[in-house]
Amino acid sequence: MRRSPCPVALSVLAAIVAAPAAAEELFPATLAGHAFLPAFTLVAPPADAPRDLWISGKFTGEGRNDQPMSVMGNVGAAYGGHDTGISLPFIGQPVQGMSGFAMNRAEDGSWFTLTDNGFGSKLNSPDAMLFFHRMAPDFDSGRVERLETVFLRDPDRKVPFRIANEGTESRYLTGADFDPESIQYLDGEIWIGDEFGPWILRAAADGRVISVHPTLLDGALLTGPDTPGTVVPAVPGTDFRVQRSGGYEGMGLQPGTGLLWAMLEKPLLVEGGETEGDFLRVMTFDTATADWTGDSYRFRLSEGAAAIGDFNFIDDSRALVIERDNGEGDAALACAADAADPSDCFPNPARVKNVVLIDTASVDEEGYLRRIGHVDLLDIADPDGKALEGMRPAEGNFSFPFFTIEDVARVDDTHIMVANDNNLPFSGGREIGAAAHNEFILLSVPELLEAR
Repeated sequence: MRRSPCPVALSVLAAIVAAPAAAEELFPATLAGHAFLPAFTLVAPPADAPRDLWISGKFTGEGRNDQPMSVMGNVGAAYGGHDTGISLPFIGQPVQGMSGFAMNRAEDGSWFTLTDNGFGSKLNSPDAMLFFHRMAPDFDSGRVERLETVFLRDPDRKVPFRIANEGTESRYLTGADFDPESIQYLDGEIWIGDEFGPWILRAAADGRVISVHPTLLDGALLTGPDTPGTVVPAVPGTDFRVQRSGGYEGMGLQPGTGLLWAMLEKPLLVEGGETEGDFLRVMTFDTATADWTGDSYRFRLSEGAAAIGDFNFIDDSRALVIERDNGEGDAALACAADAADPSDCFPNPARVKNVVLIDTASVDEEGYLRRIGHVDLLDIADPDGKALEGMRPAEGNFSFPFFTIEDVARVDDTHIMVANDNNLPFSGGREIGAAAHNEFILLSVPELLEAR
């Protein structure tokens, strides 16, 4: 016969259950500046690029389309089927997909930032060139100046597989080769985290690839469905462990060590095709030896979060991580549960968009990095009216309700800067029926940056 617990035991148990599950604190954020690069911003390819690359986005539909500006962009049925007002293919290359900030700035104080693989997949991006930029957001004027764009190329044949432009002299890289999602600048060189391999790329400041490094976890090679060598049929969790679009979305450079902390965007797969848990793997790579250290850690996602967007250190051990769900749009404009027409609402609005502060020097027995606290990007105070006209919510606090928010960096002792990847021309989020701009926001978060 089961013995009933005594009243004292019950009261102790109730107290434990009622206690907070985590000590993580929610810190306030105040909008201190707002600037944007217009969604429809294009750049011309270099003069020696193949003529094919002057028209981009030719393969984003069901077949090939060589007629510029002939097919309207759309967010897709899952997000309401809203048109975005910008049509494909493009004449030139879109300056979009802001997918990472480098911690170290250029000598003139501008920021290194990265454009991703182009249009979202290996198959639809063979005419999307890969490049990074130096940008200067001006929070007084509300504009972002693009100072320089550097195109990635492989003239020395360092890429260990056949690239889309293999037979050309210039050998410019495209979105059929890599999906660059994170960037760091160190000693005059650029380090890039890729999602397809996942690979780490080392490049000169002029965009020339110096080396390409596959990923090792516990001594074993990590691959995904888009890694060269993965062949169909391939069994998820057995033949590859990295999810599609699940490679290095964030890659922090630890000050003073030269270590890159490469964080996967999504949980790894296990045999049977399920994920290994609600956490992401983080591996360290030594730039001095150009090799993996063998150390790995875990970052636990909060409830509702599906992926991360960026990862940057703020001192020797503490770092910022963007975590997000897959939602897009203001929850105040969410579609009703029984809505048959989503044309004027968001069926899958943003619910979880956080900037999390972690401590890489505090690791538990299972390898989890300690989460110190976070700010909510969907609840940003704006007492001084810093939000730009046309980008303010109808009511309530300012928010950053974009599908992919993929850039965060410390600006000074009290401020951080955050930016979105606008997935041109396939994402909205700010306004129904309009493509999202590349927005940069300056946030005053002194409590977050002081927390330990």
